Amino acid sequence: MLKKEFEYYLKEQENFVKQYLGKFLVIKDEEIVGIYNTELQAYSESIKKFELGTFLIQECQPGEENFTQTFRSRVIF
Repeated sequence: MLKKEFEYYLKEQENFVKQYLGKFLVIKDEEIVGIYNTELQAYSESIKKFELGTFLIQECQPGEENFTQTFRSRVIF
């Protein structure tokens, strides 16, 4: 649903980190439409302007740690 927004972030991540390190970016239609200090600010302001599910809020950090999770399990198949 927000695949193109996330792919846009990944493509431009290095440039964004140089400009917006630590900020929360609101991305809609492959464009940054907002830059905020907190995730709550980004969400609160964005829902006033856009329909839920039409924008991505992404913390601007280097690497994959801020958008990748690893789940470990002891289950054996």
